[in-house]
Amino acid sequence: MHLPRRGALALALACLIAPCAPAFSQTPAAATAGFVPGGRIPRLQDGIVIDGVLDDAAWAGALVQEIGYDIQPGDNTPAPVKTTVRIGYTTDALYLSYRALDPDPASIRAHLRDRDSAFNDDWVGVFMDTFDDQRRGYEFIVNPLGVQADLINDATTGNEDPSWDGLWSSAGRITADGYEVEIRIPFSTLRFRDGGGDKRWGISLFRNWPRDKRHQLTSHRVPRESNCFLCEWTKYDGMAGVQQGRNIEVVPTLTMGASQSRDAAGTPWASGDNSIEPGLDVSWAPSPDMTLNATLNPDFSQVETDQLQLDINNSFALFYQEKRPFFLEGADYFTTQFDVLYTRQVADPDFGLRTTGRTGSGAYGAIVARDASTLVLVPGVLGSRFVQLDQPANVAVGRYRHDLDRHTSIGVIGTFREGDGYANNVAGVDARWQQGAHTASAQWLHSQSEYPEQVVDVYKGELGDDPTPAGNAWRAQYSFNNRNWNASVQRWVIDPGFRADLGFMGQVGYDKSVAGGGYSWFRDGKAVNRINLYADWDITHRFDGQLLERELEFSLGFQGPKQSQFGINPLGRVRYWRGAMFNEHNLNLYGNFRPMADLQLGTYMNFGQQLDLRAARTGRRQMLGLWGNANAGRGLTMDWDISRQRLRRDGGIAFEASLVNAGGSWQFDPRQRIRLTLQGSEVLRDQSLYGTHVNEAARDWAAQAVYSYKVNPRTAVYAGASYGAFMDDDNQDLFGATRSVFVKLSYGWQP
Repeated sequence: MHLPRRGALALALACLIAPCAPAFSQTPAAATAGFVPGGRIPRLQDGIVIDGVLDDAAWAGALVQEIGYDIQPGDNTPAPVKTTVRIGYTTDALYLSYRALDPDPASIRAHLRDRDSAFNDDWVGVFMDTFDDQRRGYEFIVNPLGVQADLINDATTGNEDPSWDGLWSSAGRITADGYEVEIRIPFSTLRFRDGGGDKRWGISLFRNWPRDKRHQLTSHRVPRESNCFLCEWTKYDGMAGVQQGRNIEVVPTLTMGASQSRDAAGTPWASGDNSIEPGLDVSWAPSPDMTLNATLNPDFSQVETDQLQLDINNSFALFYQEKRPFFLEGADYFTTQFDVLYTRQVADPDFGLRTTGRTGSGAYGAIVARDASTLVLVPGVLGSRFVQLDQPANVAVGRYRHDLDRHTSIGVIGTFREGDGYANNVAGVDARWQQGAHTASAQWLHSQSEYPEQVVDVYKGELGDDPTPAGNAWRAQYSFNNRNWNASVQRWVIDPGFRADLGFMGQVGYDKSVAGGGYSWFRDGKAVNRINLYADWDITHRFDGQLLERELEFSLGFQGPKQSQFGINPLGRVRYWRGAMFNEHNLNLYGNFRPMADLQLGTYMNFGQQLDLRAARTGRRQMLGLWGNANAGRGLTMDWDISRQRLRRDGGIAFEASLVNAGGSWQFDPRQRIRLTLQGSEVLRDQSLYGTHVNEAARDWAAQAVYSYKVNPRTAVYAGASYGAFMDDDNQDLFGATRSVFVKLSYGWQP
């Protein structure tokens, strides 16, 4: 396993702590000598009140465990702080308590946050592989104030997915010598093999202890050379006779909204979409191995806005994360090596049906939906764009993965969408093998499509004018990762006629090869405790043999004091554009650190020679970005990401572009918060440096305020308002162009 490479989510690999009665030692220390993790989880005699106070008599009968190993930055060294965990169960729930001692309780980082947002705090948690197949695990995390986070860990992809939200209880409190946490996880929230006898689960107990360095503490050893984190989880037996309940959940929703817009300053506002939309979501697990979901007139609205991106000097369509709950839950069941399913392509569904589950040796998933509109990502060799078809479409997706053994799995996937004079069907197979330091994977897909003239007109200049394109796509990869070394080789080929309209594959008609490798130095106990060196080379050709890109890239990164990360990334390449080859080279610099516990500062910079796509000429690019986050007290937080870039060429400044994403929130308590988001962009161009007309100036800004009250992930109230403004060459003054308000209600009922 190579821990945390994925930013904020990777922080979720540092979690479990154990509290117990006051009789436990109050001196921070390493794990008890000779302590062996694992064992039998006992049945508790009485229920426990989840209040963060470890005074319930039932805890005396629980299994006692310790979080005794520092796996990062340490190498399975004794944990620098003592954490004691107690585990037990009743017929309907699993219970855990944690007592996390700290030599300096004033340094404990604990804030009131929204769900899945407290990863920078101190926290503890439990990870569980309830099928003991080392493929998929639950992660439950709690900070010292009881704020929850839950994720799904998918070993086949290496991803931690925070979109899954379970129903469970937690409470925490800071004490004179650390903090204490209690957790209750109903068995109805989990999926596991049925039967009245004992069960064997893989369990990892974690604690995140962020100080000068972010210490990740576990109840078991994790070798640095391990490529399978779930494989290292300790085996626990017990849970005989537990009951999962009816496993039925009904969630009615009601969304009300009104919007207005205008085309010019001083003109009257015109009413837009005013709506009252009821909806219903139903979830039922007829067995521990299967979950069925249905939604009628679903509410697919997003409560908070997407992160603003600049679509400048870029020929490919922008990617935005999915945020809609129906598609997010269970999304890992549909993940493959190619981005075959990008559910934001299902833009406005009238209904949806989904099933996910497991067999004795695999997993499956299926989605059926009726989309009121048809959004098509039209790909090309050198660019892509979205086209909206004003017609409905039927959508179907199926995925099955079969595990041949602990090391090898094979799978199939199909995506199908049809409308009036339109069809796109994709089917393929994939395989993955992982053992020790070696991982190999491959996927092959075939597509057949039929398009109306509106779509053909977009791609025909580059890929012909065939209204019924068909083609194949395949990729293969081998990687090697051990304690210090890593290396990989990749190859993929995508035919010009291949289309995956329900996915996000914006480039077709090319083949690409990549080879790279690196080395990591671990300097335990040093100020700079880790150094990573990496380099790769890649080459891309068009389907007719034309060289599109040849690139050589290096990266040198460091981890140091104050949770700092910084590095340098030089790059050089030749690139094809509009019938000619261009040389590009640039230097990327990045860094971030925490000068104090409640402040994180980061920067990213880029300098070098870059191609101006609009003019097909190279110039000198300069880009500077500043980002960070800050906390004030327990509940106030601010975050920002500001960037500015400039391209100089031919004696002038071809363009200047600025982007701002900023926000703040006030969390009153674990249930209530107000979130304010501000976004803005500005693009200025020198028309004299372009052979075609371009806007000299374009500005946009928007603001959104949202109040939320969440009883749990299913029962919530949202109320919000937004306002947006813009200007361009035809509108010289910035003016308000859109405004809206909305209220969203949902209630989770479990009969």
